[in-house]
Amino acid sequence: MPPAPIFRKPNPLRRGDPVAVVAPAGPVERQALEPALAALGERYAIRLDPHLFDRHRYLAGSDARRLNELNVALSDPDIKAVFCARGGYGSMRLVSRLAPLNAGSALKPVVGISDITAIHAWLLLQGLVTFHGSVLTQFGRAPEDARQRMIDLLESTEPLKPLEGLSTYVGGTVEGPLIGGNMAVLTRLLGTPFFPPLDGAILLLEDIAERPYMLDRMWTHLDLAGVFRRVKGIALGTFINCEDKDVKYSSDEVLRDLAVETGLPCVSGFPIGHLDTNASVPLGTRVRLSADTQRLEFLEGATRA
Repeated sequence: MPPAPIFRKPNPLRRGDPVAVVAPAGPVERQALEPALAALGERYAIRLDPHLFDRHRYLAGSDARRLNELNVALSDPDIKAVFCARGGYGSMRLVSRLAPLNAGSALKPVVGISDITAIHAWLLLQGLVTFHGSVLTQFGRAPEDARQRMIDLLESTEPLKPLEGLSTYVGGTVEGPLIGGNMAVLTRLLGTPFFPPLDGAILLLEDIAERPYMLDRMWTHLDLAGVFRRVKGIALGTFINCEDKDVKYSSDEVLRDLAVETGLPCVSGFPIGHLDTNASVPLGTRVRLSADTQRLEFLEGATRA
């Protein structure tokens, strides 16, 4: 197995810093965003594109609008972090046209989950740490401890507190950079130039509203593409609303069987994904997965000291 890549870290965010809120995917309802804007606005100087609330079918405006908004936020040296308003769908439509980043413009946190997995993959390919944290429509509903974890992730140079999972699927202890995100989006990147670097990684997977056979199909796609021969372990987040009605098996049982087939250390039930208590985590930083004790430890901070 080739050695795991090393990813560059952004500067820590500081109180009062200017931050951009972008909508690279689905359309955003102003009312759903306002609680997060109010909370973040107490700590940072928020900048919004005047067309953030545009809508085109199932997208937050045209590709051109969303692409320009994201390119500006990523390249503007005055912007110290980029928060994604929501997921949905649309980020994959942008990654092939994002402007190349230089070191000066790139060293800033980019925060989001779900469909934002495509943007995280693009950033990881640029050799950058990125932030699997709540989109703002989710952050607005989050309890205080989940909000504080995101702030700690962005502002501290120290490692985050460990996370506890629920079930050991395969035992063992492994270390490597945490890479991954939403399974549906990640599998759609297979076979493209935008699949993230996975060699030696701990693979993070989570999803929502995918029936068990769909989870099996996506997992098998990863397997056939050789992903499980490249990673060291698997950390499973939450799989919300993924059950079939009137069947004698669960999505948990399906995922367990698939994980056992890989032989890789695997823990399920980390509080990462499409739930209001989503625990923010840095992608590209080293972690230790201790599967026998269902523990995910963060071995380094996500920002530069």
